[in-house]
Amino acid sequence: MRIGILAFLHESNTFIVSPTTWRNFEEDTVASGRDILKQFAGSHHELGGFLAGLDRAGVGTPIEVVPILAVRATPSGTISKEAFDELLNRTFSALQRSMPLDGLLVADHGAAVSEKQRDADGYWLEQIRASVGAKLPMVVTLDAHANLSPAMVEACTAIIAYRTNPHLDQRARGEEAAEMLIDCLLGKTNPTMAAAYPPLAINIERQSTDEPHLREIYTVADRQKDLPEVLSNSLLLGFPYADVKEMGAATIVITNGDLQRAQQLADELANALWRNRHAMEGDLIDVKTALDMVEATAGLRFGMLDMGDNVGGGSAADGTVLARALCDRNLGPAFVCIADAQAVAQAITAGLGATVELSIGGHTDQSHGDPLLLRVEIVSIHPGRFSESLPRHGGIVEFDQGATVVARACEHPLTLLLTSKRMVPFSLQQLLSCGLDPTSFRVLVAKGVHAPLAAYREVCDRFIRVNTPGSTCADLRQLDYRYRRNPLFPFELFPCNND
Repeated sequence: MRIGILAFLHESNTFIVSPTTWRNFEEDTVASGRDILKQFAGSHHELGGFLAGLDRAGVGTPIEVVPILAVRATPSGTISKEAFDELLNRTFSALQRSMPLDGLLVADHGAAVSEKQRDADGYWLEQIRASVGAKLPMVVTLDAHANLSPAMVEACTAIIAYRTNPHLDQRARGEEAAEMLIDCLLGKTNPTMAAAYPPLAINIERQSTDEPHLREIYTVADRQKDLPEVLSNSLLLGFPYADVKEMGAATIVITNGDLQRAQQLADELANALWRNRHAMEGDLIDVKTALDMVEATAGLRFGMLDMGDNVGGGSAADGTVLARALCDRNLGPAFVCIADAQAVAQAITAGLGATVELSIGGHTDQSHGDPLLLRVEIVSIHPGRFSESLPRHGGIVEFDQGATVVARACEHPLTLLLTSKRMVPFSLQQLLSCGLDPTSFRVLVAKGVHAPLAAYREVCDRFIRVNTPGSTCADLRQLDYRYRRNPLFPFELFPCNND
């Protein structure tokens, strides 16, 4: 069997003004052929799962792995027309060179938007289907934050989404996808898929799968998976920062050849979400209340999650709202990471051990706070590369945040990690590689919502998700939606037949 592997991974925040260009992909991952194997074999990513699953299946069935193309960019703005055209051209040139194939494994994020196609994932998958023909089995993995579209469902033989947030099961879902594809090719199963689309947007603050309101729904999903006719099922939590008609929750059930049963069970999952819709509204804590909570609780180390400057949701990573608030309130030693290439350059010029006044952050736009003017001591300077060996959100192993400076505020108990590039806060190695001990701080700010938990819960006693302003603001009513579904809870409150 010749099994092709493809990946297109991007989360597009349409509320960010600047577009995502092809260079953004090149700065992260554009790999083809054996370079895909070098980068992802053994990783905790779903591509690592594809390879492990195929290797295991290959013990009894001769399998040739055909790595075709993998592209990924850190979440950012809408993908430019030129970048999407480049993706399409590379995909289909590489795909044609790889034919003939017996099956395809595809890692697709599911929340991409381009200037050319708002349902970028659906269009990409449709074009792949048109290229390989109607009969070739194609099993696809999606991020739990995907905005599922009918076009995506129609194009795929089967779709499997992550079941955890933070995403710690990516490799397992890749292995599941590989097993499903091989069983299909061997004639052991006939994957038959149906989807349902409840009129519900789940607030980003409520998308932790560890918490009771979602665990209840996953319990229903797990019971379904125990049914003999069910091959797989998925909950799509949705990505609320993509202003598209597909934005919102969805469910998928895959049965062994029974479409009617698949639809019945997908509807059952959707109804479970809908009945719990009020639990899916955000619990929004403002900055002052968050700091009051820290001040009122002695002896604990807090992780403050900066939801408005969520790098994993596409934000600028240079928000200053929490850094400024921590300067104003002496709550003990605090840590904040801010992306500011200009401040890094000035600090490096000043030199190790120097004291210098820097204008930090707040440069990208007006929504993440004003620049923070601080007199700081330059504690250390680093190249900004680090590795993560443990399973963490995103399955990323190698990180590069560019030239990095550790700076300590002279008048405030605040330590800043200033980076030249935006960096997702998925790994404590970000601090450890720069000589910082996370346990030396009382407050650690992470610019995310759920993704940082996998790493930071090793050192934090308690987390507070803070409703800060910005392009990833958790108060969805503050965002100017123009293309979303209507009606859609919680924007519209309305009775529903499946209530």
